[in-house]
Amino acid sequence: MRKIIIEKLKGRPVSENRVEIVERKGLGHPDYICDAIMDEISVALSKIYKEKFGAVLHHNIDKGMLAAGAVERKFGGGILIEPMRMIFGDRAAYKIDGESIPVADIAINTAKDWFRKNLRFVEPDKHINYQVEIKEGSAELSDIFKRGESVLGANDTSAAVGYAPFTETERIVLDAERYLNSKEFKNGFPETGEDVKIMGIREKQRLHLTIAMPMIDRFIDRESAYFKKKKEINSVIEEFVKGKTSEIKKVNIYLNTLDKKGRGIGGMYLSVLGTSAEDADSGQVGRGNRVNGVISLNRPMGTEAAAGKNPVSHVGKIYNILTHKIANDIYQKTKGIKEVYIWMCSQIGQPIDQPKIISAQLILEKGASFSDISKMVEEIVNFELDKIGDFCNDLALGKYSVC
Repeated sequence: MRKIIIEKLKGRPVSENRVEIVERKGLGHPDYICDAIMDEISVALSKIYKEKFGAVLHHNIDKGMLAAGAVERKFGGGILIEPMRMIFGDRAAYKIDGESIPVADIAINTAKDWFRKNLRFVEPDKHINYQVEIKEGSAELSDIFKRGESVLGANDTSAAVGYAPFTETERIVLDAERYLNSKEFKNGFPETGEDVKIMGIREKQRLHLTIAMPMIDRFIDRESAYFKKKKEINSVIEEFVKGKTSEIKKVNIYLNTLDKKGRGIGGMYLSVLGTSAEDADSGQVGRGNRVNGVISLNRPMGTEAAAGKNPVSHVGKIYNILTHKIANDIYQKTKGIKEVYIWMCSQIGQPIDQPKIISAQLILEKGASFSDISKMVEEIVNFELDKIGDFCNDLALGKYSVC
């Protein structure tokens, strides 16, 4: 029997708070890059392990860093002076039954493929150096994968929390970044880089979006051209966001607020490659978005970095994503709920479908039956945990985003 505790919260939903703060680090942000690439490596390894050995083997590629390089920006196009450095870390199975797995090659090639697909101005063979520090796993943790159990034991004692639904602010911040990095937008504004960062602050029904997005210097030949294009982009963003609002009545857009006319290149957010990792900012796994795509400061958040962890026994990944899935399922399928939080905590060595504790916290609509809703919540939680093997398989195939 699973220990499922369901309780009714007396507080109000986040959407009814006077102040709400939500952040999103976009596609070209160094932290996003690290999370995305390390998780892609986990997916690549999982597929090869399953193809060759019929099961996902021990690995955790959740330590990684993108060290900034150096560039010289110029009107009409700058140059790279020093390449960025991508460092891959932690553990993986390199050999089983005498057959070797080229883990280092898989890591580097996966990273190069990701850069080619996502950052238009980064040449992965030229602009980045690679350093692989992935070592063999510990004997005890590796043994979890050899025990022949249909549901593996947790390889860590770890807690996670997920929630539903998104507030309007969370949805707008997420949608706005995705729009700014969409093919549609980049086709219209090819001079914009992928390193988009959005900070949303809602005060009552007024939303302030502070957006950082570089312009590629090869497209900008003078200062006046930059500020003319910036004004045009600001208007387009404003129109997009207004089309997404419902409860929010007023939106203010602040684009590249460090800019200052009359200071030449020093007064503009220009980039050679479209990411601040070219010279201004390094990235690290776990410092980016939560697994639902935002950093929502009004919400409870776990401390685990989900990206790159193995998808079949590391609850730091499994529970982080599953709690959000369960919360969304409960909200979609159960009437009378304003907001739901799902908490799960594992105990190392115990089957991942048997968390040490599961807590569901509910904010209900007026007149809703807590007794009836509790039964439905318990059914959904048990249903999802009963089929956790299928869920882990989907994680191994990369069907869920972690950033």
